[in-house]
Amino acid sequence: MIATPSRLCLEDRPTAQAISEHCPATVRRASVLGVGGTDAVLAARLAAGDDHALEEIFDALARVVYGSALRVLGDNNAAQDVVQDVFVELWAHPGRYDPAAGTLRTYLAVLARHRAVDLVRSELRRVARQERSCRLMPAPPAAGPGDEVMAAETASLVRAAVQLLPASQRQVIELAYYQGLTYREVAHAVGIPEGTAKSRLRLALAKLEEILDRQLLESA
Repeated sequence: MIATPSRLCLEDRPTAQAISEHCPATVRRASVLGVGGTDAVLAARLAAGDDHALEEIFDALARVVYGSALRVLGDNNAAQDVVQDVFVELWAHPGRYDPAAGTLRTYLAVLARHRAVDLVRSELRRVARQERSCRLMPAPPAAGPGDEVMAAETASLVRAAVQLLPASQRQVIELAYYQGLTYREVAHAVGIPEGTAKSRLRLALAKLEEILDRQLLESA
């Protein structure tokens, strides 16, 4: 999906600020605000920096642009991103539209389709890169009997160390690490403030580290 600072809602007209924040006009608004809305005149007004011309075009053709993108992408959010991208492109580069080559409706619909196809291609390339990366990454080695024995011994040491903790610290450790409760859930289960639960867990972990270091040294 194209990353854009904001998304234009199809139900709302884009204000000058909504588009020109991305690509501010370099010239002042044209003096032809009241002139009719033929494609050539609208293009000229855009080129002169007339944001009202952009609003008129958006009102008339936003749903056409959206439909063109949606038919390719099949995703509402992605199609809306393309709508914004297309109108930002029109505002930033109005001279790329040639009234002699076709209608503004056709130009924007084709532009939307091209942007949507680019999105699809980009997504396919991303997926392909991920698949290649997965194929090239070596599979983790299977755990051998020695690894399983070591893991069992470590788990036994940890459980034995937990039993040496003071009752209040042992309780919060068992709730947090063996039952998977959050700080808040531990505090609620024990009937203590959440801050107290955090403090007990920190003290318990420090004590466990001390006990386990001592046991490992003694067994070395």
